[in-house]
Amino acid sequence: MTSLGPAWPERAAWGTAPSLRAWQSAALTDYLARNPRDFLAVATPGAGKTTFALTVAAELLGRRLIDRLIIVAPTEHLKMQWAEAAARAGLPIDPTYSAGSGKISSDYVGVAVTYAGVGVNPLAMRIRTERFKTLVILDEIHHAGDSMSWGEGVREAFEPAARRLALTGTPFRSDINPIPFVTYAPGGDGVPTSVADFTYGYAEALSDHVVRPVLFLAYSGQMSWRTRAGDEVVASLGEPLTKDMTSQALRTALDPDGSWIPSVLAAADKRLSEVRRHIPDAGGLVIASDQDSARAYAKLLKQISGESATVVLSDEKASSKKISAFSENDSRWMVAVRMVSEGVDVPRLAVGVWATTTSTPLFFAQAVGRFVRARKRGEIASVFLPSVPNLLTFAAELEAQRDHVLKRRVSSDGDIFAAEEDLMNQANQGDAASDELEALPFEALGSEARFDHALYDGAQFGHEGEVHVGSDEEMDFLGIPGLLEPDQVSALLQQRQADRRRTRRPEAGDERAADTVAEVTTHEHLGLLRRELNSLVASWHHRTGQAHGITHAALRKECGGPAAAVANGDQLQKRIDRIREWAVRKTS
Repeated sequence: MTSLGPAWPERAAWGTAPSLRAWQSAALTDYLARNPRDFLAVATPGAGKTTFALTVAAELLGRRLIDRLIIVAPTEHLKMQWAEAAARAGLPIDPTYSAGSGKISSDYVGVAVTYAGVGVNPLAMRIRTERFKTLVILDEIHHAGDSMSWGEGVREAFEPAARRLALTGTPFRSDINPIPFVTYAPGGDGVPTSVADFTYGYAEALSDHVVRPVLFLAYSGQMSWRTRAGDEVVASLGEPLTKDMTSQALRTALDPDGSWIPSVLAAADKRLSEVRRHIPDAGGLVIASDQDSARAYAKLLKQISGESATVVLSDEKASSKKISAFSENDSRWMVAVRMVSEGVDVPRLAVGVWATTTSTPLFFAQAVGRFVRARKRGEIASVFLPSVPNLLTFAAELEAQRDHVLKRRVSSDGDIFAAEEDLMNQANQGDAASDELEALPFEALGSEARFDHALYDGAQFGHEGEVHVGSDEEMDFLGIPGLLEPDQVSALLQQRQADRRRTRRPEAGDERAADTVAEVTTHEHLGLLRRELNSLVASWHHRTGQAHGITHAALRKECGGPAAAVANGDQLQKRIDRIREWAVRKTS
């Protein structure tokens, strides 16, 4: 596997020049030197995989190593987007072709199709592939394992291809279905893992200024809802809850008739206004769970910003045109269900709101990828999140490299917590009650939003206690300038947090001393301890590379407390003290 470090000084790594970026040039050089039949390029969303692939195609056509080109994309919109990009590169592609259509005009050098279209008639695509020396570009190749028909169809259709170039920004999947034309090799634990021919990760792209740094803004708050049995439940978003209660709390927060989502949308609009002071055409995207919610969020944004939002629904014929129009104009907001989660190129998107119940690592990586494409140096992406544990974990591990693992072998050697974690994961995945819950009647009664903390480069920044929406403490983070270098963002976050602490510190001689643990409520005390522990675990992850879950499991083992139960204050304090001891020992 080839990997690229910092950008070469003689190249414009962040894309201000028409020449290839450093990683694209290195990947092209590697490809042409080896001339492989199959090549898997893994590059973080926003890095420029399309440009790399079309350059490869142009080189192979120019050297007469191929005669025709087939591009396979996940969606109709992406198929059109590929055709437009290919036209700009001097490669005319027919995006209206469908399997079995017969010959195409001699004006074209190839066609663009979807994975679903290949699955409908793989034999017709195979015949076309066999007739010419064909290069097949498989965009977001992980989709080829989505179902038996897609995976088998892709394999049958393109097995005779002269060349196959697979692209993805997220090579991992949530299942163990093998991806066609991807090489798997035993990993360190003997488990088959996908092997990329060239990898360019988010951390490398960030150092090269190819992508933007991401500032995550997490919001918690109290939720109340009524279950199907008629029971009324009150819980705080972000507190340790069961899987079912976390799902119910999140659904309550995202209810457009409550107070949480309007408050978060208003905060996001304030953030967008600040960004637009430096980037006038910056846009925002709200990712919704369903069409009814999307329309409701658009109405709320109209009330908040005074400007109509673009609503993109997957079953609308004009959806692709709406995305293209939004990409080219300077309007403020777009609301979409899932259509803009992957591959869609809207470079001016700078602010996002996570308003969907979908929370898989794959979808998270794809969705956040919509905001990281850099156009000019110093741009920052801001994503507003519910304080849900798995989402915060994904945000903290944004820079982690992942590969597709076909299965996990539970062993007592090496990872001593592997067996426990596998059992917990199996229990969570097989929780039928939770799956059924999504389809049951549900009544959200009320919600309120509180700013929880900011998450940047794996570290948490925030103010002590719960922060009210609209407060000066919240504005410390919403008002961060839209153009800053990555190290400047960290320095500013630390400075604003320190300044706020100083202003809250009582002067010498005051009759009332600083609040003690005994003077705050129990839930405030527990909340402070949990935030401090999570911040320390995130810092430990960046120092050692150890996964958050492994660290928490090790702390539970050393300090006591059941793995699945809610820890009390004493247990949390012990874990905080222990991880501090680890840090001291590692430093010394």
